[in-house]
Amino acid sequence: MLRVSMQINKIEAGCDEAGRGCLAGPVFAAAVILPENFKHDELNDSKKLNENTRYKLREIIEKEALAYGVAMIDNHEIDKINILNASILAMHKALDKLKTKPEHIVIDGNRFKQYNQIVHTTVVKGDSKYANIAAASVLAKTYRDDFMNKIHEKYPRYGWKQNKGYPTVKHRRAIAEYGITPYHRKTFSLLPKQMEIFFDTLSSSTTNKIKLC
Repeated sequence: MLRVSMQINKIEAGCDEAGRGCLAGPVFAAAVILPENFKHDELNDSKKLNENTRYKLREIIEKEALAYGVAMIDNHEIDKINILNASILAMHKALDKLKTKPEHIVIDGNRFKQYNQIVHTTVVKGDSKYANIAAASVLAKTYRDDFMNKIHEKYPRYGWKQNKGYPTVKHRRAIAEYGITPYHRKTFSLLPKQMEIFFDTLSSSTTNKIKLC
């Protein structure tokens, strides 16, 4: 069972993001304030949960949380300010949406920037230690999955319904064959040189020039 929060007797928001390592799509972040008596045996780091459990937990979190917020930064802004800054900005925007002001913020990972003069603590693998961070990870992940499932309908060749924009072989094969979309992150290594060579050996029609669909 995860501890609900790091600080006892303080209003604490847990923060986490989803989508940092993706080649396409936005980065999402969530902030969650849970009641002190919150308990759920299945709540954990969203990456350790199956899809059905994540969505079941999302309903519970949104119903029982004292406050929560979800925000996103799109791929164009990611290219402008880099993924770390975009992830932190998304968390700040999620915190902006909280109806209750936290007295302390606990963040998954080891990097963050001061938010509204509120004391914060970063925790490596915090989504496996504190329920408020785990809850934020579930919201960020499921809302981002919803977004990627939606844009998959417009660009089905890239397999986003399955890979959610992460760098799978299928995703990179599609980039090699069809180019990139308006949702791809141009500053990321979309098709490393060694993979260009690999795909070139599979098809004489494969191009190593990435173009916009």
